[in-house]
Amino acid sequence: MIGLVLAAGAGRRLRPYTDAVPKTLVPVDGTTTILDVCLRNLAAVGLRQVVVVVGYARQAVEVLRPELERRHGVDLELVVNPHAEDRNNAYSLWTARDHLREGVLLVNGDTVHPPSVEETLLAHRDPDGPGVLLALDTDKSLADEEMKVRVDARGHLARITKTMAPSEAAGEYIGVSLIEPAAAEPLTEALRATWERDHGLYYEDGYQEYADRGRLVRPVPLGPTTWVEVDDHADLARARDVACRC
Repeated sequence: MIGLVLAAGAGRRLRPYTDAVPKTLVPVDGTTTILDVCLRNLAAVGLRQVVVVVGYARQAVEVLRPELERRHGVDLELVVNPHAEDRNNAYSLWTARDHLREGVLLVNGDTVHPPSVEETLLAHRDPDGPGVLLALDTDKSLADEEMKVRVDARGHLARITKTMAPSEAAGEYIGVSLIEPAAAEPLTEALRATWERDHGLYYEDGYQEYADRGRLVRPVPLGPTTWVEVDDHADLARARDVACRC
């Protein structure tokens, strides 16, 4: 299993920090960036091979690559999403499709969280179980922006979308998931169908397509976990507090 970080986004709501670098390189603790936190977490659970999908201002990541490898003890491979500014992240994940067959721990490159999230997903692996596990925050109060999840009677994914009414949701997907090697081919097909249908769709819509095709996705409740998805300046302020405690 390898690590996979989706880090192609521009993060326009974080300007001027993202005028010249992607959102993932915005500092959250001194000189420690969001990408540093992602790589640190993956290394903490023993994943030393990490693929990073880059796009917007990718040269900034390329320049830092040797230092990131040295700092975190990882080997990085950069995969370029050539459509990072006109297609959403369903395409970004599809761009890394050749690596899914190795099995991946997928981390959104704009999420600050502790390594206990990765540890929890790895602890819930089941060779005979669902091919995809989702990290689920069941404690947070939900509103319109969150990627909300509804589960069926067996605890498997029934629906994942931002447009769901909060009262229908079991919790929020926090942007970390585990994809087993056996899920690689059917998930790749589901992602392709998703971005071809609408370039603006998320990879979570690809997970929905995967589930709608009869494949199993299991959300895994995390228990009390402090984390933040960094979309705007208010999120960044919270992330700086979270990063200090991770």
